[in-house]
Amino acid sequence: MEILLYILIFIIFFLIIFLIIRSLSEVSDARSDVDKKKIIHENNKEEFPETLNNKHYVIENTLDEFLDQILIINKFKEIVFLNKQAVLRFGENFEGKHLASLLRAPEILESFDRCLDTNEKQVVEVEIKNPIYQFFSATIFPHPVNNNLIIIVLRDLTEIAKVQKLKSDFVANASHELRTPLQSIKLGLETISQGHAKNDFEAQKKFITIMLDQAQRMENLIRDLLSLSKIELEEHIRPNKDIDLKDIIDHVIQTQNQALNKNQISINFDCKKDARKIVGDRDKLIEIFSNLLENSIKYSEKGKNIHISSKKKNGLILVSVKDSGVGIPKELIPRVTERFFRVDPEKSKKVGGTGLGLAIVKHLVLQHRGELNILSEEGKGSEFIVSFPSQ
Repeated sequence: MEILLYILIFIIFFLIIFLIIRSLSEVSDARSDVDKKKIIHENNKEEFPETLNNKHYVIENTLDEFLDQILIINKFKEIVFLNKQAVLRFGENFEGKHLASLLRAPEILESFDRCLDTNEKQVVEVEIKNPIYQFFSATIFPHPVNNNLIIIVLRDLTEIAKVQKLKSDFVANASHELRTPLQSIKLGLETISQGHAKNDFEAQKKFITIMLDQAQRMENLIRDLLSLSKIELEEHIRPNKDIDLKDIIDHVIQTQNQALNKNQISINFDCKKDARKIVGDRDKLIEIFSNLLENSIKYSEKGKNIHISSKKKNGLILVSVKDSGVGIPKELIPRVTERFFRVDPEKSKKVGGTGLGLAIVKHLVLQHRGELNILSEEGKGSEFIVSFPSQ
């Protein structure tokens, strides 16, 4: 009996030892699984430093997919984040800078303060006139995760506003400027069909020549009006292609060879090696320098000289088109880029000018974030200097 008891105690002891060893093994396996998961997690962390558990990461990456321009600002009005569309509009170097350095609009700053004080969404419309016209709807609201941050959503309504304005401007300008040539054509037709030139072949030839000139003037006017309307509509969109200025100006000179030879005008072009590369749009740059060179040719006497040069100065590329023409009175220089303004209306009509050439140049230069300066002295000639940001 005692032997059986000892055997039973031994079996129980063995079972206890077995269960302890098994439990320790399971704990060890569990720890091993935890360690493995930890290693996998750490490896994933190294490969993907920001995970979907990071709410800021999710929000900011989502904002990059929006077509609106979105900014995240801290309570000190410092820029913390710009989405892709905002970077395309404002540039890459604004993070950490004050909001006012990016948007000089009192309405936005005031709405920002109200949002910060009340923790409520603000909506405001903003019109920016300088250096180029822009019209925004700004929605300003608290960050959903961080109470110390404010989100600003800028919806660009510039094109819509411009279309409405350009429609009315185009109708007003076109009706005013087209009235004179239309009256001339109507008068010529009446004279040929019912007046003294009805049976006079020579008189008919004279009136037909006048009408053809007026029709050409109308065609030029409509072309320039359409061109200017399109340019103003796209003025806020900055060109982004790498351009060689020397190639552009060489092309423009080549296209004007016939007019230069006809007027016996010689041309010199001096382009410095460090003043060739800019960011721009090829066709629009051709239009800028074609207009400036055409102007110099039209208002220069036969046998004169035109000098074109480019140089780099203070981080800008300066392109000068200088002639020895009739010049512009000093008091009228600020007005020559206005629509339909002509220093000498008779001379302008004689050479086929529409009064829109320099207005087109001004808006195209602004679209390139450049500046147009005019130096002139009556009777001695004019110099048109276009400055572009260098690369």
